[in-house]
Amino acid sequence: MNQSAAGLENDPRWRRLHDRPWLCTSCGLTHHGIFDIAYGKPAAWPGSGEPSPNSILTTSTHFLSEDFCVVEDQHHFVRCMLELPIQGTDSERFGFGVWSSLSKSNFALYAETFDDMEQGALGPWFGWFSNRLQGYADTFGLKCQVHPRSGGQRPFIELESTEHPLARDQREGITLQRLLEIYAAHGHDLRSVLSDA
Repeated sequence: MNQSAAGLENDPRWRRLHDRPWLCTSCGLTHHGIFDIAYGKPAAWPGSGEPSPNSILTTSTHFLSEDFCVVEDQHHFVRCMLELPIQGTDSERFGFGVWSSLSKSNFALYAETFDDMEQGALGPWFGWFSNRLQGYADTFGLKCQVHPRSGGQRPFIELESTEHPLARDQREGITLQRLLEIYAAHGHDLRSVLSDA
């Protein structure tokens, strides 16, 4: 029986992941349950990953903030979420905090309405996926739709339905083993910790 059909409730690694906090031997931090992986800047940003306050977008044409990035007033990016369903669960998802490009006009509309918390009716907007995710064939420049959300949530990314492994994982979900491989590729190798449970 495959993992999806059997569910994960009987997998000791899944129980260990959720039962109590555990120490990640790779990063030295304590985790509990599924945690997301965040990319602090789009691949096109040439500077450090230290963000400025969002208020800088009214005074600069070249900046990185928590939610926005503009490169030389030519390339415009917003911070988003890309979620992958986890097979064998009812609704659990793993998330990448990533960036997408937007046209200058859509970027401006998103920025103008950012503080009103009612952006769910905007979009979707076309974008180019703007990070190279570790553990995947090159993801930079994948076509996507950016869906703004209300309530202060970051927009979610819907990749174009292709056979790229990331697009396929978004459509079909990932196994627990694949999730652990993704964590390991990002410096959180939990496989030995969870198998020792």
